[in-house]
Amino acid sequence: MKRLFLFFLLLVAVYIAKPYWEEPVSRYVNLSFLDPIDEKFENVVNKGSIESTIDSLRTSTQDLVGIISSKTERLRDAKQPVDKPTLAQPTASPISVNNLEIGDSSEQVTAELGEPKSQSINEYGTEWLTFHTDYQNFVMVSFDESNRVGALYTNDDLLSSTIGVTYGAEKADVRKALGQPLTKMRKGLNLFVLQEDEGMDLFKIEDVYAYVFYDLHQNSQVTAVELVSVALENKKKSLYADRSEALRNGFERQLFDLTNAARVRHGRSILDWDNAVAGTGRKHSTDMAENDYFAHDNLQGLSPFDRIKDDGIRFKRAGENLAYGQSSSIFAHEGLMNSKGHRENILLKDYSSLGVGVSFNKDMQPYFSEEFLLR
Repeated sequence: MKRLFLFFLLLVAVYIAKPYWEEPVSRYVNLSFLDPIDEKFENVVNKGSIESTIDSLRTSTQDLVGIISSKTERLRDAKQPVDKPTLAQPTASPISVNNLEIGDSSEQVTAELGEPKSQSINEYGTEWLTFHTDYQNFVMVSFDESNRVGALYTNDDLLSSTIGVTYGAEKADVRKALGQPLTKMRKGLNLFVLQEDEGMDLFKIEDVYAYVFYDLHQNSQVTAVELVSVALENKKKSLYADRSEALRNGFERQLFDLTNAARVRHGRSILDWDNAVAGTGRKHSTDMAENDYFAHDNLQGLSPFDRIKDDGIRFKRAGENLAYGQSSSIFAHEGLMNSKGHRENILLKDYSSLGVGVSFNKDMQPYFSEEFLLR
């Protein structure tokens, strides 16, 4: 009882001192809930009765305690820990390349593949690191800004899958496993309608895009796969990357490597890089890009053989492959492999060297020229 009385006196004292603490406290707390207490206190003072004052104050104190208790309960409820939404964790892709998946660390890549043979700028603004042993076990890896695998490519029998998507699988079986391919892709405010391509399907598997390429000359069997994280793909806001000398050099190197990997895969010899005829190819790509045409004969009527000779290059046999409008060397190469005449050039046993020249038009579209030679 004594404690209750002391508590009662403490509350009275705090309330009497209200004019001193009300103004600074009200900056942070809404004190409107004390208005009913103010009214009762004023009524008590006007009556002038001590006994009445004590009774009224006791009632007012009980009201105040109830209000404070209610406010405390609300604060307690507000302070209760709230279950935060679980952040989506990167999910493992059901398709892997040489035991590597999107999101793996650079250390895991080194442990599996060793050191890269080359590296070059790609259309995502990152680099393709190329791994192979004389173009066997060919893998391309790109890291994101967190130094984790953001993209993988192989045109070799290095695919592992929990859903049956493997090298050599038929298109019908791939679609049975992954469903119908995408027909549209949204990037920011842009919606890209994907043209129907018999030689390629695009699937979205959780947080990974899977580009599956088919060999139309081998019963539409899987011949290559490119896996790209959704985050990396979305960083590329348009179909074509901004043109630059670094990207041109990158596309040239990548198409050279892809061609050799395909040759080795089909039992052909490795071609040497030929810098002189690469210059011939680059000039033709630039001429086509600047003058808006696409043909083996230029606007002066010169054939590939004429142009190579005019550059002072001696050869016993020559061939030219052209591609235009593909967004990367990978797409250009896979398209050429599905074209009968271009495929024959790529796989011809007689050639000994290759030069690749790339240029971009005003719309950022790349032109690819492959020049094959037997010296």
